[in-house]
Amino acid sequence: MIKNYDVELNDVILKHKNLIYALTKKYDYSIRDDLFQVGVVGMINAYKNYDANCNTKFSTWAYPYILGEIKKFVRENRSIKTGRDIIYLCSRIEKANEVLSQKLKRTPTLNELSSFLEIDKKRIVEALELNYSIRSIDEPINDEGRELTLKDVISNEQRYDINDLIWLREELSKFSPKEKGLIQRRYYEGKTQQETASDLGITQVEVSRMEKKLILQLKSRAQ
Repeated sequence: MIKNYDVELNDVILKHKNLIYALTKKYDYSIRDDLFQVGVVGMINAYKNYDANCNTKFSTWAYPYILGEIKKFVRENRSIKTGRDIIYLCSRIEKANEVLSQKLKRTPTLNELSSFLEIDKKRIVEALELNYSIRSIDEPINDEGRELTLKDVISNEQRYDINDLIWLREELSKFSPKEKGLIQRRYYEGKTQQETASDLGITQVEVSRMEKKLILQLKSRAQ
Protein backbone atom coordinates (compact mmCIF):
# COMPACT_ATOMS: atom_id res chain seq x y z
CA MET A 1 0.00 0.00 0.00
CA ILE A 2 1.10 3.58 -0.59
CA LYS A 3 1.00 4.71 3.04
CA ASN A 4 3.91 7.07 3.82
CA TYR A 5 1.43 9.95 3.66
CA ASP A 6 3.09 13.37 3.88
CA VAL A 7 6.15 12.97 1.67
CA GLU A 8 5.01 10.10 -0.49
CA LEU A 9 1.53 11.51 -1.13
CA ASN A 10 3.03 14.84 -2.18
CA ASP A 11 5.34 13.01 -4.60
CA VAL A 12 2.41 11.08 -6.03
CA ILE A 13 0.42 14.28 -6.62
CA LEU A 14 3.38 15.99 -8.30
CA LYS A 15 4.06 12.95 -10.46
CA HIS A 16 0.46 12.67 -11.64
CA LYS A 17 -0.61 16.32 -11.71
CA ASN A 18 -0.71 16.27 -15.53
CA LEU A 19 -3.49 13.69 -15.32
CA ILE A 20 -5.58 16.16 -13.32
CA TYR A 21 -4.79 18.99 -15.74
CA ALA A 22 -5.79 16.78 -18.67
CA LEU A 23 -9.19 16.11 -17.10
CA THR A 24 -9.84 19.82 -16.51
CA LYS A 25 -9.04 20.93 -20.08
CA LYS A 26 -12.61 20.44 -21.24
CA TYR A 27 -13.82 23.19 -18.92
CA ASP A 28 -13.47 26.95 -19.03
CA TYR A 29 -10.19 28.53 -17.90
CA SER A 30 -12.01 30.47 -15.19
CA ILE A 31 -12.76 27.34 -13.15
CA ARG A 32 -9.73 25.17 -13.92
CA ASP A 33 -7.88 26.15 -10.75
CA ASP A 34 -10.88 25.10 -8.68
CA LEU A 35 -11.21 21.89 -10.65
CA PHE A 36 -7.52 21.11 -10.15
CA GLN A 37 -7.93 21.39 -6.38
CA VAL A 38 -10.97 19.15 -6.55
CA GLY A 39 -8.99 16.73 -8.69
CA VAL A 40 -6.30 16.62 -6.01
CA VAL A 41 -8.97 15.55 -3.51
CA GLY A 42 -9.90 12.73 -5.87
CA MET A 43 -6.26 11.71 -6.16
CA ILE A 44 -5.86 11.69 -2.38
CA ASN A 45 -8.90 9.42 -2.09
CA ALA A 46 -7.40 7.15 -4.72
CA TYR A 47 -4.09 7.16 -2.83
CA LYS A 48 -5.80 6.11 0.39
CA ASN A 49 -7.51 3.17 -1.29
CA TYR A 50 -4.74 2.05 -3.62
CA ASP A 51 -3.31 -1.44 -3.30
CA ALA A 52 0.09 -1.79 -4.93
CA ASN A 53 -0.57 -5.51 -5.31
CA CYS A 54 -3.66 -5.03 -7.48
CA ASN A 55 -1.63 -5.10 -10.74
CA THR A 56 -3.11 -1.74 -11.78
CA LYS A 57 -1.06 1.40 -12.38
CA PHE A 58 -1.83 4.18 -9.92
CA SER A 59 -2.78 6.57 -12.73
CA THR A 60 -5.36 4.07 -14.00
CA TRP A 61 -6.64 3.52 -10.47
CA ALA A 62 -6.83 7.24 -9.74
CA TYR A 63 -8.59 8.24 -12.97
CA PRO A 64 -12.20 7.48 -11.87
CA TYR A 65 -11.60 9.05 -8.45
CA ILE A 66 -10.35 12.30 -9.99
CA LEU A 67 -13.00 12.42 -12.70
CA GLY A 68 -15.71 11.64 -10.16
CA GLU A 69 -14.73 14.56 -7.93
CA ILE A 70 -14.54 16.93 -10.90
CA LYS A 71 -17.98 15.92 -12.17
CA LYS A 72 -19.42 16.19 -8.67
CA PHE A 73 -18.04 19.72 -8.29
CA VAL A 74 -19.41 20.75 -11.67
CA ARG A 75 -22.85 19.31 -10.92
CA GLU A 76 -23.01 21.08 -7.56
CA ASN A 77 -21.86 24.42 -9.01
CA ARG A 78 -24.10 24.86 -12.02
CA SER A 79 -23.75 28.64 -11.98
CA ILE A 80 -20.07 28.52 -12.91
CA LYS A 81 -20.32 25.94 -15.65
CA THR A 82 -19.09 26.78 -19.11
CA GLY A 83 -22.46 27.02 -20.81
CA ARG A 84 -22.93 30.74 -20.24
CA ASP A 85 -19.47 31.53 -21.58
CA ILE A 86 -19.99 29.53 -24.77
CA ILE A 87 -23.47 30.93 -25.37
CA TYR A 88 -22.20 34.49 -24.83
CA LEU A 89 -19.28 33.90 -27.19
CA CYS A 90 -21.57 32.43 -29.86
CA SER A 91 -23.77 35.51 -29.57
CA ARG A 92 -20.73 37.74 -30.11
CA ILE A 93 -19.66 35.66 -33.10
CA GLU A 94 -23.11 35.91 -34.68
CA LYS A 95 -23.19 39.69 -34.22
CA ALA A 96 -19.67 40.03 -35.59
CA ASN A 97 -20.63 37.90 -38.57
CA GLU A 98 -23.58 40.20 -39.31
CA VAL A 99 -21.49 43.37 -39.01
CA LEU A 100 -18.65 42.06 -41.16
CA SER A 101 -21.02 40.56 -43.74
CA GLN A 102 -22.64 43.96 -44.24
CA LYS A 103 -19.30 45.74 -44.34
CA LEU A 104 -17.52 43.28 -46.65
CA LYS A 105 -20.58 42.33 -48.74
CA ARG A 106 -19.67 38.69 -48.20
CA THR A 107 -19.29 36.11 -45.46
CA PRO A 108 -16.23 36.92 -43.31
CA THR A 109 -13.38 34.45 -43.03
CA LEU A 110 -12.30 32.85 -39.78
CA ASN A 111 -9.23 35.09 -39.70
CA GLU A 112 -11.41 38.18 -40.11
CA LEU A 113 -13.74 37.09 -37.31
CA SER A 114 -10.76 36.33 -35.09
CA SER A 115 -9.22 39.74 -35.77
CA PHE A 116 -12.50 41.61 -35.31
CA LEU A 117 -13.32 39.89 -32.00
CA GLU A 118 -9.69 39.67 -30.84
CA ILE A 119 -10.27 36.02 -30.02
CA ASP A 120 -8.12 33.04 -30.96
CA LYS A 121 -9.38 31.14 -34.01
CA LYS A 122 -9.41 27.83 -32.15
CA ARG A 123 -11.73 29.31 -29.53
CA ILE A 124 -14.14 30.49 -32.22
CA VAL A 125 -14.16 27.10 -33.94
CA GLU A 126 -14.74 25.34 -30.62
CA ALA A 127 -17.67 27.60 -29.75
CA LEU A 128 -19.29 27.19 -33.16
CA GLU A 129 -18.91 23.41 -33.07
CA LEU A 130 -20.45 23.17 -29.61
CA ASN A 131 -23.25 25.54 -30.55
CA TYR A 132 -24.06 23.42 -33.59
CA SER A 133 -24.12 20.28 -31.47
CA ILE A 134 -26.45 21.91 -28.95
CA ARG A 135 -28.90 22.71 -31.73
CA SER A 136 -28.62 19.12 -32.98
CA ILE A 137 -29.25 17.77 -29.52
CA ASP A 138 -32.84 19.05 -29.61
CA GLU A 139 -33.68 17.70 -33.06
CA PRO A 140 -36.36 14.98 -32.71
CA ILE A 141 -35.63 11.46 -33.86
CA ASN A 142 -38.49 9.06 -34.57
CA ASP A 143 -37.74 5.88 -32.67
CA GLU A 144 -40.30 3.18 -33.37
CA GLY A 145 -43.29 5.49 -33.13
CA ARG A 146 -42.04 7.87 -30.45
CA GLU A 147 -39.92 11.00 -30.68
CA LEU A 148 -36.60 10.98 -28.88
CA THR A 149 -33.78 13.50 -28.67
CA LEU A 150 -30.24 13.28 -27.33
CA LYS A 151 -31.43 15.57 -24.55
CA ASP A 152 -33.61 12.68 -23.39
CA VAL A 153 -30.52 10.50 -23.26
CA ILE A 154 -28.58 13.04 -21.21
CA SER A 155 -31.17 13.52 -18.52
CA ASN A 156 -34.82 13.32 -17.56
CA GLU A 157 -34.61 16.98 -16.56
CA GLN A 158 -35.64 19.74 -18.94
CA ARG A 159 -32.35 21.62 -18.53
CA TYR A 160 -28.92 20.83 -19.91
CA ASP A 161 -25.81 22.80 -20.78
CA ILE A 162 -22.43 22.67 -22.46
CA ASN A 163 -20.91 20.34 -19.89
CA ASP A 164 -23.73 17.86 -20.42
CA LEU A 165 -22.73 17.85 -24.07
CA ILE A 166 -19.06 17.46 -23.17
CA TRP A 167 -19.98 14.61 -20.84
CA LEU A 168 -21.97 12.96 -23.64
CA ARG A 169 -19.06 13.24 -26.07
CA GLU A 170 -16.76 11.71 -23.46
CA GLU A 171 -19.13 8.79 -22.91
CA LEU A 172 -19.61 8.23 -26.64
CA SER A 173 -15.84 8.03 -27.07
CA LYS A 174 -15.91 4.84 -24.97
CA PHE A 175 -18.11 3.05 -27.48
CA SER A 176 -16.81 0.79 -30.25
CA PRO A 177 -16.55 2.16 -33.81
CA LYS A 178 -19.76 0.35 -34.76
CA GLU A 179 -21.61 1.72 -31.71
CA LYS A 180 -20.41 5.25 -32.41
CA GLY A 181 -21.44 4.81 -36.02
CA LEU A 182 -24.93 3.85 -34.91
CA ILE A 183 -25.29 6.89 -32.64
CA GLN A 184 -23.93 9.17 -35.37
CA ARG A 185 -26.41 7.91 -37.96
CA ARG A 186 -29.46 7.68 -35.72
CA TYR A 187 -29.06 10.80 -33.58
CA TYR A 188 -27.07 13.21 -35.72
CA GLU A 189 -27.91 12.23 -39.31
CA GLY A 190 -31.51 11.26 -38.51
CA LYS A 191 -31.38 7.97 -40.40
CA THR A 192 -33.92 5.21 -39.84
CA GLN A 193 -32.96 1.95 -38.20
CA GLN A 194 -33.14 0.21 -41.58
CA GLU A 195 -30.87 2.79 -43.22
CA THR A 196 -28.45 2.51 -40.31
CA ALA A 197 -28.49 -1.27 -40.60
CA SER A 198 -27.60 -1.06 -44.30
CA ASP A 199 -24.73 1.34 -43.59
CA LEU A 200 -23.31 -0.86 -40.82
CA GLY A 201 -23.88 -4.18 -42.58
CA ILE A 202 -26.15 -5.60 -39.90
CA THR A 203 -29.87 -6.26 -39.56
CA GLN A 204 -32.52 -3.79 -38.43
CA VAL A 205 -33.18 -6.02 -35.40
CA GLU A 206 -29.51 -5.80 -34.41
CA VAL A 207 -29.62 -2.01 -34.75
CA SER A 208 -32.71 -1.86 -32.53
CA ARG A 209 -31.14 -4.03 -29.83
CA MET A 210 -27.82 -2.20 -29.92
CA GLU A 211 -29.51 1.19 -29.80
CA LYS A 212 -31.62 0.28 -26.77
CA LYS A 213 -28.55 -1.10 -25.00
CA LEU A 214 -26.51 2.05 -25.66
CA ILE A 215 -29.30 4.37 -24.53
CA LEU A 216 -29.72 2.39 -21.31
CA GLN A 217 -25.96 2.59 -20.71
CA LEU A 218 -25.92 6.36 -21.22
CA LYS A 219 -28.94 6.88 -18.98
CA SER A 220 -27.45 4.75 -16.20
CA ARG A 221 -24.15 6.68 -16.35
CA ALA A 222 -26.03 9.98 -16.24
CA GLN A 223 -27.68 9.14 -12.93
